Amino acid sequence: MKDKYLRTKTTVSLINYHFIFCPRYRRKIFLDGDIEKRFKFLVGEVCKRFSLEIIAMECDKDHAHIFLMAPPKMSPSDIMAKIKGVTSRKLREEFSSLNCMKSFWTRSFFVATTGQVSSKTIKKYVEQQKKRG
Repeated sequence: MKDKYLRTKTTVSLINYHFIFCPRYRRKIFLDGDIEKRFKFLVGEVCKRFSLEIIAMECDKDHAHIFLMAPPKMSPSDIMAKIKGVTSRKLREEFSSLNCMKSFWTRSFFVATTGQVSSKTIKKYVEQQKKRG
């Protein structure tokens, strides 16, 4: 994957997030291929609306992985709130089998940032700034 920078009038950024999140009580909702397909479509719509670029997305039976590039104005919490909110509402409207769930997603999620440069390299670079001539 070739990294490309996201450019706006005032910023240049490369912010990639890897999210993992699951339905409440680790329900195996993605065993139903129609639900998984619709979930992926809805996530794609949310990402387009908020200028998020999906790099990769996959579902296992009881959790989802999304790897995406985000603009600097959106926090990981904002991104998860948008994705979870829209998918919860739409999937419950469209699949009656999901209506029995009092709450669709857990409140928690995993997120990690990724990039081309290691933390060790950045730490070394920052520490050497004062020593530069």
